[in-house]
Amino acid sequence: MLEAWLDFHRATLALKCAGLTDEQLRLAAASPSSMTLLGLVQHMAEVERNWFQRVFVGQDVPPVFGESNGDGFALLPDRGLDEATAAWQAEIARGRELVAAASLDDSGHLSEREAGHVGEQGVSLRWIMVHMIEEYARHNGHADLIREGVDGATGA
Repeated sequence: MLEAWLDFHRATLALKCAGLTDEQLRLAAASPSSMTLLGLVQHMAEVERNWFQRVFVGQDVPPVFGESNGDGFALLPDRGLDEATAAWQAEIARGRELVAAASLDDSGHLSEREAGHVGEQGVSLRWIMVHMIEEYARHNGHADLIREGVDGATGA
């Protein structure tokens, strides 16, 4: 069920970006926010990498889009949706590989700084999956508002 909900929210973000031009994908949300649909795709690639590769299995991997763009929101003129989506899908695939044989009770390890937000350094795969669903759901709400502002499209 957790995997299904996570996949649902991943697909929802992709749907929110479907059919838009590069210019539309770069339109910012309501002022003063600079959040864009393209930035959300890039951000979720970073989130996927962080929670499954860094936290769950303890890999020391750099940010997907470089050290200067650790959260993924910054846009480059020559990186469009195809490249961002390919990176995002690669991170999803890698995360799936890493958890395929794992138990929901297996634990990952947060840094001391991250643990300050959560309350402890050990987090189970179950906790990570629920957090990922929450992360996508929150950002899909942002994506709903951005998309409606871009072309009036609403709904799933």
